[in-house]
Amino acid sequence: MKTRSIKTALFAGTATAMVAAAAMFAPAAMAQHGAHEGVDAEVVNIVADPNYVPPPVDWTEPRRHLVELETTEVVGQLADGTTYTYWTFDNQVPGPVLRVRVGDTVEVRLTNAEDSTMMHNIDFHAATGPGGGAKASLAAPGETKSFLFQALNPGVYVYHCATPMVASHIANGMYGLIIVEPEEGLPPVDREFYVMQGEIYTEEAFGTPGHNTESIEKLLDEDPEYYVFNGAAGALMNTPLEAEVGETVRIFFGVGGPNATSSFHVIGEIFDRVYTMGSLTSEPVEDVQTVTVAPGGAVAVDFELEVPGDFILVDHALSRAERGLAGILRVTGEENHEIFHALDGESDLAGH
Repeated sequence: MKTRSIKTALFAGTATAMVAAAAMFAPAAMAQHGAHEGVDAEVVNIVADPNYVPPPVDWTEPRRHLVELETTEVVGQLADGTTYTYWTFDNQVPGPVLRVRVGDTVEVRLTNAEDSTMMHNIDFHAATGPGGGAKASLAAPGETKSFLFQALNPGVYVYHCATPMVASHIANGMYGLIIVEPEEGLPPVDREFYVMQGEIYTEEAFGTPGHNTESIEKLLDEDPEYYVFNGAAGALMNTPLEAEVGETVRIFFGVGGPNATSSFHVIGEIFDRVYTMGSLTSEPVEDVQTVTVAPGGAVAVDFELEVPGDFILVDHALSRAERGLAGILRVTGEENHEIFHALDGESDLAGH
């Protein structure tokens, strides 16, 4: 078995559990409110690049991979004029997208940054084992923990921090995707993208400038102030997905949550193939307008780009767009008036 190192820098209900969650409730709130008081900390760009996905699997025998991740607590830009203390994997939201082949062995080496205020860990939905690795990887600030698992099932899977209270760690940005390709791989496409949806629960109202802090009360009430793609309000408007006419593209889309289900839709496009619920071995569903993705779930969608323009990514629970949840797929190339043509011009007053 060959060993292959994945350096993330290159990627750009038991009673006991309930008691543990209660014990960690107050520290979670205190850490968010107390961290980076005064906002003198450096503001980090936490937005994961949607245009970067590791290349498709090109090996046919099982390999062993070393995945090194660092959990950090950093101040990032939540919206224009608004900052927030994020908890992250490798200083980005979502965390790095990982890619392996079914049958591969994954060694995870998780380091919790020395200046963290919280313990952190990681739960891989792709891992068969207690807690998906959560117990094996629970690390105090400055500590490194390791475990390994074999990727037994192909699919697109979520990973996330599972330190109590789990919902708080996820809402603050600790989630990502791992792609486990089937033995035969995936049908080739011209470009692949990485997008995840989440919610952020601030004490302050939506749009309040300055440094915002977490509201545990709103989190428990499932009442977020912000809905985000890739960590920040309007992040994928400022960093759009980029492609060209004639290309076939694939979006790996997941929901970190922790609470809201997404009705993922690209305005002006139809998904040619949908790998529902992240299954890469089931027959894909064809010609789909909107896909439902639950918290902790994922999907892959393929579609061909026939005409140029800005295509808007939304959750079709469209009120959420008013709270930051929108992105752009920017397609360049020649017009095709047989497929689409505005006979009387276009208005900038249209909603999209």
